[in-house]
Amino acid sequence: MNLYTIDTGLFKLDGGAMFGVVPKSMWQKLNPPDANNMCTWAMRSLLIEDGNRLILIDNGMGNKQDEKFRSHFYPHGDDTLENSLRQRGFTAADITDVFLTHLHFDHCGGSVVRTPGGKLEVAFPNATYWSNEAHWNWAVTPNAREKASFLKENIFPIQESGRLQFLTPGATSALPQFREIIFADGHTEKMMVPVLEYKGRTLAFMADLLPSAGHIPLPYVMGYDVRPLATLTEKEAVLNRAAAENWVLLLQHDPTNAACTVQATDRGVRLAETLRVEDL
Repeated sequence: MNLYTIDTGLFKLDGGAMFGVVPKSMWQKLNPPDANNMCTWAMRSLLIEDGNRLILIDNGMGNKQDEKFRSHFYPHGDDTLENSLRQRGFTAADITDVFLTHLHFDHCGGSVVRTPGGKLEVAFPNATYWSNEAHWNWAVTPNAREKASFLKENIFPIQESGRLQFLTPGATSALPQFREIIFADGHTEKMMVPVLEYKGRTLAFMADLLPSAGHIPLPYVMGYDVRPLATLTEKEAVLNRAAAENWVLLLQHDPTNAACTVQATDRGVRLAETLRVEDL
């Protein structure tokens, strides 16, 4: 098995929304905001090469949205999904599986592209797209709080392509590369956190359960989460396991750190070290 980080670009989100009830005087030390209170975040994916399987976990925002949409999130940087894949020696046609942790636009927008003629089609023509039925139904009939994050142009073309498959809790036989899949309901209904073994280490792709190393303390919960108290419980459980078993936590939105480990302290679980997947 080989693992590759796939950087799909940077974007900006409001710092207060990203850190919830934590005062700005505290969170601004972790990710300094600009004059509009916006902080820069990564959209980092993971590519798993295992035999004849090439599994992409999430795929960023994509580039099909109009200028008005983009003006809200300031996508920037030199990295794109296509370029990052190319740098690793792959193309979109090589991907066999697209694992979607959840269907918010910054995680699944690269799933679908708009052709020069305006048609929407899947970006990975040979891939099976993996979600789960409970989250899919949640996304296609969105609540008012999340409606702006569940964009129909990112979602329905996947189903229409005939390449959509659903995973069920406790079942990983369809994707044996994952030791387990943790289902979490705090950020959104049934977000999936895949856990895998790599070179003798346990790795967890944390998605929005732990967007950055700065979110390790339990009260640091995003204002975007639909059930923040559930996030507290879910995050605590995973962090305790990670500290006890020396997991590597893959950080999707941290602008600086691709991964980290954690340790138990008298103040609770805290950051131990930061590292890169390539260093494992």
